[in-house]
Amino acid sequence: MIQVILKLDDERIKSFSVQGHAGNLEAGENIYCAGVSAITQTALLGLIKHLSHEVIYEISDGWISCELPVGLNEWEQEKAQVILTTMEAGLLAMQEVYSEFLDVIRRS
Repeated sequence: MIQVILKLDDERIKSFSVQGHAGNLEAGENIYCAGVSAITQTALLGLIKHLSHEVIYEISDGWISCELPVGLNEWEQEKAQVILTTMEAGLLAMQEVYSEFLDVIRRS
């Protein structure tokens, strides 16, 4: 099971983490893992590219975490939310079809 945790502050996504692998296939050979990985890593790349402050992140086997930096102005906050809510929409769409492999959790 892949678990995605979205941490929110005032309904804004401030960080996310993903852990686990789906199914019995080897890591890297599973379409569910590949899909979640592509969605979350693309969001991370978007944040790195479009924010002026350094994004805090960690990636390892079966794990990715990302936290928005402190000190973003309102314009950068909005850009970050567009990226993160688009990531969330993609993950929720995957969860609808593959709920036995993916769990997306929103936490305040």
